[in-house]
Amino acid sequence: MKTLIVEDSSTLCAIYEAYLDDTGYEVHAVETFTGALMALESLKPDLILLDIELPDGNGLDLLAETVLMDPQPAVVVMTGHGIEFADQAIERGADDFLGKPFDASRLRVTLANAAQRLELTQKLSKLGELRERLGPIMGASSVMQAVYTTIESLASSRATALITGESGTGKELAAKAIHDLSARAPSDFIAINCAAIPNDLIESELFGEAPGVRGNLHARDGLIKQSDGGTLFLDEVCDMPYELQSVLLRFIQSGSFKPVGSDNEFVADVRILAATNRDPLFEMREGRLREDLFYRLHVVPLRIPPLRERGDDVLLLSGHYLKVFAEQEGRQGFAFSEDARRELRRYPWPGNVRQLENIIHRLVLMSSDQTIDYEQLRVAIMDSDTLDAAPSVTRVAAAPAADTRHGGGVEPLWLTEKRAIQTAIDYCDGNVNRAAGLLEVAPSTIYRKIQSWKS
Repeated sequence: MKTLIVEDSSTLCAIYEAYLDDTGYEVHAVETFTGALMALESLKPDLILLDIELPDGNGLDLLAETVLMDPQPAVVVMTGHGIEFADQAIERGADDFLGKPFDASRLRVTLANAAQRLELTQKLSKLGELRERLGPIMGASSVMQAVYTTIESLASSRATALITGESGTGKELAAKAIHDLSARAPSDFIAINCAAIPNDLIESELFGEAPGVRGNLHARDGLIKQSDGGTLFLDEVCDMPYELQSVLLRFIQSGSFKPVGSDNEFVADVRILAATNRDPLFEMREGRLREDLFYRLHVVPLRIPPLRERGDDVLLLSGHYLKVFAEQEGRQGFAFSEDARRELRRYPWPGNVRQLENIIHRLVLMSSDQTIDYEQLRVAIMDSDTLDAAPSVTRVAAAPAADTRHGGGVEPLWLTEKRAIQTAIDYCDGNVNRAAGLLEVAPSTIYRKIQSWKS
C-alpha cells in the first residue's frame, strides 16, 4: 500500500521509515502541510501517518481534504502533545490515533489494523450489493457497511465490546443487533443506563441484594442474574462509579459475583456490551474510567458514525420515518420537496438519528400539506436545534449586518450562526481553538459546522 508519512522532523521521518522496513508498504515522507497537499494529489496514498504540529499548518486540517478523496485513504494521526486531540481527529475522519513516542511494534500494529479496515471497506464498496439495514439499524453508506461487518464479527464471538458514538447515533440498536445475531438471541437482552441510576443503588441494580439490605425481607436479583445466558448492555459506562468498575471487571474476568450484603458467591453466564458517548481515552486519562476495565471492554471496538458522516443515509432514514409516522398517524402520501431533500443532506444533525426521527414525527403531525418543503423543515430544525454557539455570539466582535433580502432584516438561523463563528475565527486571527473558547464550545463543534457548510 502507498503510505504517506507527514512529519515535520526529518529525523523522525527516517525513524518511522526504518520501522516500516520489510512490511511491504511503499513509504513516502513529507515534512510540511503544503507538501502533504501536493502528495495527496500526486501520490493518492492508501495510508497516511499524520503529525498534527506542522510548520505551515495544522495536520487536522488535512483531514478535510482526505475525506473528499475517492477512494478515501486511512489516516492515523500522531502527536507528542497528549491525547487531547484524539476526539477531534476521530470526529474529523481519522481512523486511529498514536501518542508519541511509540515503538516500531506499536506503529506496525496500528497501521496494519488501519490497512485491514481499509481493505474491508474497499471490498464492500466493490461488491455493489450494499445492505440498507442490519436488524434494527438502517443505512447503505460505506461507513455503515463496515459497522455491519463488525457487528456480525462480534455476534459470532464471546468477546466484550465497547461501542462508542455521539448521542443519538444508535449505540443501543447496535448492541441489540449483536445480541440478536448471536447464539444468545433466545435469552434476554437487558439494557441499563449507568448515568440514570443513583451511585448508591447501581451496585444493587447490577448484582442484587441479600436479605436484610435496606430492610428487604427477601433476596433481590440484580440485572446480572436476570441476564444469565443472555446479554447485558451497559450504556454510558463512563458514568459508573469508579470503585464499582473494579467489581464489574472482576465479574467480566471470572463470571462470578456477590450480591450486596452477601458473602455467598454466584456464577452467571452473561455477555457484557458497553457504550459511551464520550472519548473513553480522555475519560481514562481524567481518572473516571479504570484503565484495566477500558482494555477489557475494548477487545473489539465499534464506533457508530454520526449522521453527518453517513452521506445519503439521511435521505434513506428520513423516507423511512416519513412512511412509518404517516402510517402511524393515519396520514398517507407525504414526500419531501427537492429543496427539503437538499437541506436534509446539508444540515449536520448534531442530535443524529434521534433528532432526525423526532423532527420527521413533528412534521407529519404538524404539516397541512403532503409535500414538506424547505421552510417547513427549517422551522422544525430551528425548534429542535440547541445551536450551541448562539448564546455566546455577543462575547466576540459584532457580526456583519444581516442580509435583509430574507425580509424584515431576518436571515436563516444557520446563517446567523455561521456569521458568528466566522467572526470569532477572524477575531482570533484564524485560531479555531481560541475562537472555540470565546464561543464556549468545543473546537470539534466549529470544525463540524465548517464541514457542513461545504457540503
